[in-house]
Amino acid sequence: MATIFSKDSLRASVEAASGGRQTVLYTALGQPTYMTVIPQFDGQSLDPGLPAGPHAMFMVGGVAKSEYFVGTYQGQVVNGELLSLPGVDTSTSVSHDQIVAYARACGVGHHAMTNAAFAGLALWSRANSFQPRGNTSYGKSSDSAWETGRRVDGFNPGSTVGAPRILTGSGPVSWRHDNTPAGIADLNGNTWEWTPGMRLMGGEIQIIADNNAALSATDLSSASAEWKAINGATGALMVPTSTGTIAGGDYVATTANSVRMAAAGTANYTLVIKSGQSFEAMTNPGVVPVGAVALALLKSLGLFPVSDLLGGTLAMPAENSDGIWCELSGERLPLRGGSWLVGANAGLFALHLVNDRAYMGPDFGGRPAFVL
Repeated sequence: MATIFSKDSLRASVEAASGGRQTVLYTALGQPTYMTVIPQFDGQSLDPGLPAGPHAMFMVGGVAKSEYFVGTYQGQVVNGELLSLPGVDTSTSVSHDQIVAYARACGVGHHAMTNAAFAGLALWSRANSFQPRGNTSYGKSSDSAWETGRRVDGFNPGSTVGAPRILTGSGPVSWRHDNTPAGIADLNGNTWEWTPGMRLMGGEIQIIADNNAALSATDLSSASAEWKAINGATGALMVPTSTGTIAGGDYVATTANSVRMAAAGTANYTLVIKSGQSFEAMTNPGVVPVGAVALALLKSLGLFPVSDLLGGTLAMPAENSDGIWCELSGERLPLRGGSWLVGANAGLFALHLVNDRAYMGPDFGGRPAFVL
């Protein structure tokens, strides 16, 4: 734990109850926000196909962080700040940029949980042979219908009328990322989570380096110079080549070596996936395929499957139905996890790359995080 955090009765009780795995931080307005502490882990401890060294979620501003704080609960906006609170209705119908602003309003170090962090948690859970379930069917699990949460509207789980969101953390421990009471709740389902730090621009994959999207000073705007494409041959970050328009098919015609997504074909350095397929169905069929170093980076960021079977256990892998949806024109920002109406296609590897940064979906929200 960081020693700069002074004790108080609430923080002390939460830390005692969780064995130090959870804590309470306080925002610029003095509001409490509940966090699960994630100690640093190495990428190759999760999968040998990932880059060596600390996973990208722990690399912030060129420094490897010993721990990263993830909101135990999906975020609720209170007094203009994005908080992680138990037993409340998560805030929805918020845009990407609003989630970023509400999270940053909490103070230095506070931010909306990033794509790098969400991917790290997904890979960690897989490496530990656990896939958390959640509210993926109107208040209950689509995979295990007897598992339910408390709906915010008071209706019975499974009812298709009303507001099918659940009160944060009200599901069973199997809805936590590590199958324990101290784990992170509702990463699978309930509401999609905006996860800054990655985008599609005209089909070109662009990222903010490492986990620098967690820094308050990082410019996440559409025109930011922080956005970088990925060189498909070397894996190096490069100046983007796409303006967001499509020419001649599913990607921008270019001689650049940047990694792109397409619905079909064998173009150089182009990953192929049809919108609505399972994430693990993504392929790398280019005449010149994406190289090993670039592919390792993409895997670490949850942008290419580490295996063609992501479910089950490592000893006995199985098919995973977590879906991917993508629109290959314009700027498209990522949402992760799924929602109460996605069913079996929700999950930690589910990725939604359809909407622009201003879109406010009724099942779109976000999650606060913290790193110092």
